[in-house]
Amino acid sequence: MKPLTFYLILLFSLMTTWVSAQQKNNWISLFEGKSTEALRGYQMSSFPAQSWHIEDGALVAQTGAPNIDLVTKENFKNFELNLDWKISKAGNSGVFYYIDEAANKVVDNGNSPNWLDNFEMQLLDDVDFNDKAPIRSAGSLYDLIAPTNKVLKPVGEYNQSRLIVNANHVEHWLNGVKVVDYEIGSPALSQLISKSKYKDNPRFAKSTNGVLMFQHHGQKVWLKNIKVRRLD
Repeated sequence: MKPLTFYLILLFSLMTTWVSAQQKNNWISLFEGKSTEALRGYQMSSFPAQSWHIEDGALVAQTGAPNIDLVTKENFKNFELNLDWKISKAGNSGVFYYIDEAANKVVDNGNSPNWLDNFEMQLLDDVDFNDKAPIRSAGSLYDLIAPTNKVLKPVGEYNQSRLIVNANHVEHWLNGVKVVDYEIGSPALSQLISKSKYKDNPRFAKSTNGVLMFQHHGQKVWLKNIKVRRLD
C-alpha cells in the first residue's frame, strides 16, 4: 500500500495539470460589443472615446479625431488573439504585440508611435491603398513577409484574423487560412530585417513582452469580437 503522501502528490499534480489546461482554454474578451473595460489609449489610463466609437457592436476608429492607438490593459507573452475587422476604402491599420509604450505619441500624422519598433500584422484595403507591395498587404508581417494563399473580403465586409505568438513561433491567419508564419530571432527573419526599413532601428523587435495594440492610422477601421487567450 502506497503512503498517503504519494496520493497527495498525485492529486496535486493532477490538479495543477487541470488548472493549466483551464487557463489555456479561457478566452479573455477584449471587446464583445459593449464594454471597453479591457482597453485604453496608448500611454493613457482611460479609453480614448473621442477617437474610437462603439457603432453597431464594433469599435470604430474615427476620422477627424486624434489618431490614438488602442492597447490592452494587460500584457501578453504567449497568446492567441482573434478578431473580426473591416476597413474603409484605401484604409490602413494593424495589430501589434509586445508594445512597451516607450515611444512618444506622434500627433495627427496617421502613424502609430510604434510602427517602426514592433512586429505588425497588417490590416489593409489591398485594392485601393496606394502601396501595392505584397509585404505590406493585408495579413502580412508588415514590410517583412508577404501572405500566401490569402482570401481577402472586399471593403465593407468583415475579415476574421488570428494572431498566434507562442515560444517565439508566430502565425498570422486570415479567414481560416494560415498566411504567414515565422520564428522570432531566427536567422531567416534576421536576414529579412537586415534588408527592410527597420535595418537601422536598434529598437526594432527588442521588446519580448508587453501589451497588444490596435492602430489608429487616420482612416476608419471596424473591430469586433476581439478575444485573446494565454498560451503560457
